Amino acid sequence: MVTASYLERLADRTASVGTVLCLGVDPDPEALPEGFSRDVAGVEAFATLLVRVAAPFAAAVKPNLAFFEAFGSAGLGAFERVRSAIPPGIPVVIDAKRGDIGTTSARHAAALYDALGADAITVSPYLGEEAIRPLLERADRLAYVLCRTSNPGAGELQDLPLTEGGGRPAEPLWARILLE
Repeated sequence: MVTASYLERLADRTASVGTVLCLGVDPDPEALPEGFSRDVAGVEAFATLLVRVAAPFAAAVKPNLAFFEAFGSAGLGAFERVRSAIPPGIPVVIDAKRGDIGTTSARHAAALYDALGADAITVSPYLGEEAIRPLLERADRLAYVLCRTSNPGAGELQDLPLTEGGGRPAEPLWARILLE
């Protein structure tokens, strides 16, 4: 659900920094610069440095949860510390791409919004509306619904043509999701 409070905070931040830059924090251990270990400590150190140096110039910060989850509980601890390093007033979009049966999505919402402090999240709609409804229902938060992604194989599903019917034009699947 689109909420004025999140969008207003994002608009205020965008106006204050003069940019729409969303700082992606995707600390791949194998791609860390020299001097950073390829373990959870290196991932946390690099992500924290990135946030400290670049976040003041960003409209929002988007840490990718998978790069931390891969280390289990130690990675989640690192994620929480990186999240707490993001200055107040900067909207946080947790890149999690969640979507599952309703009860599981409700727990995803609790984890991402409440426990991890996301202002917004990314969700995958390809399991249907029920799968993402709990992630959309929070009036104080926002969910970015993936329609067409940039990964090379995305078109295998997302570009599937849908035929005319029910008052709808022929269109690719991603466009139908966008209009829903």
